[in-house]
Amino acid sequence: MSGTGRRRRTSGSGAGKARLTRRGRILAWSAGVTSVVVLGIAGVGAWVYNDLDSNIKSADVDDKIGGERPENLSPGSKNILVVGSDSRDGANAEYGKDLTTMQSDTLMVLHVPANREWAAVVSFPRDSWVEIPACDKGDGSDSAPHHAKINEAFALGGSNGEVAGAAACSIKTVEANTGLRIDHFMSVDFQGFKGMVDALDGIEVCPEQAIHSKKARLDMDAGCQTVGGEQALGYVRVRYGVGDGSDIGRIGRQQEFMNALVEKAQAKLTSPKALYGFLGSATKSLTTDPDLAGIKPLTSLASELKGIPSDRLAFLTVPNYPREADVASDLANVAWQYPQAADLFTSLAKDKEIDKKRLEADTKNPVYASSVRVQVLNGTGVSGRAATVAEKLGRAGVTVVGKGNAPENTGRTTVTYPAGLEKQAEALAGRLTGVRATQASDAAAGVVTLVVGSDLELDEIR
Repeated sequence: MSGTGRRRRTSGSGAGKARLTRRGRILAWSAGVTSVVVLGIAGVGAWVYNDLDSNIKSADVDDKIGGERPENLSPGSKNILVVGSDSRDGANAEYGKDLTTMQSDTLMVLHVPANREWAAVVSFPRDSWVEIPACDKGDGSDSAPHHAKINEAFALGGSNGEVAGAAACSIKTVEANTGLRIDHFMSVDFQGFKGMVDALDGIEVCPEQAIHSKKARLDMDAGCQTVGGEQALGYVRVRYGVGDGSDIGRIGRQQEFMNALVEKAQAKLTSPKALYGFLGSATKSLTTDPDLAGIKPLTSLASELKGIPSDRLAFLTVPNYPREADVASDLANVAWQYPQAADLFTSLAKDKEIDKKRLEADTKNPVYASSVRVQVLNGTGVSGRAATVAEKLGRAGVTVVGKGNAPENTGRTTVTYPAGLEKQAEALAGRLTGVRATQASDAAAGVVTLVVGSDLELDEIR
């Protein structure tokens, strides 16, 4: 904070509109925690530094991820996966007693470009319906690939209670569904979050409506009030009964809360005792990959983020729509919107700055996967390839109206369409890496035609 002494209030409206006006402010969970961890570090004694440094836990995930990973297309940039986690062990056991595995309530990627002149934080709705790849479960067995909520990956990989496995499965899932290469990860634990809030004597929030949730252990009246660690945790976790009840609204509320937390930390942590208590909780809440595990690398990261101007910080959510539009019985999940989601991931992979206003404009009228009617033709010469591709597209919600063989084999996958089906064709092409849709005068009427070439990797179909 710049010495004004003003407190920033979080509205809790569920509208998802975080007030992000200060340079480098919060960068969501990752930079929020990172920034406050390094507050005042230079002024503490060496023994305190070493104590805090040893609090940060390290988990090596490389041997659990495997070798089939996306190529790094932008050397010098960083993609950091950030998870807000709940192990359900120890003090966390009081939350969600019906759950026995590790859980993730928050999942996002912080992209730091090679030139360090801008940054993007992309939030992944935890209800995103995606393919979870095979993961090491930590008991000598691997899970089978399947579709589920994206946050299941953390629980699946963390079946044995270890963060390394949970993070590895989350990384594999994000990489498989986005094409982004994840360079680092950071897991922030519930209990550490509560300790940080309590060390600040609470954070002021201003819910526009009363919140009563047994699941989140929360009972709040409408209006401005200061919440301590226990209430704060419920506030950032609560979903149903607030705003539109969506995970998207919760993402905005979490961003606002972390914004307020960082501002208050900057204003309040002037005494060594308060500073040490806050930093102790913050560092104890962190588990990172070995390269980030320590005050020094976190300080370096915070320094890189610190100079980024506010108008070049993009806070984004993966474009999505209710999956109910594709599967009438699914009232609980969201599907990613194509081609916009693919365009977002491709831009980050190539280290290109995101035009947030343009992205938001492009996502106003989603093309539902079920509205894309496609015929799949096999141009590979490999028996059954059209059926395999059609099955995978069908699981993603696309309407497959026919399968067959192409007139000739081809090395290049193509998507063609007749006049009037441009948006549907682009939505399909967005699911296929490196493929563009082309209008053709001889295209079959009423459908988009996908000719599967030998260049199409099945695991790259989103």
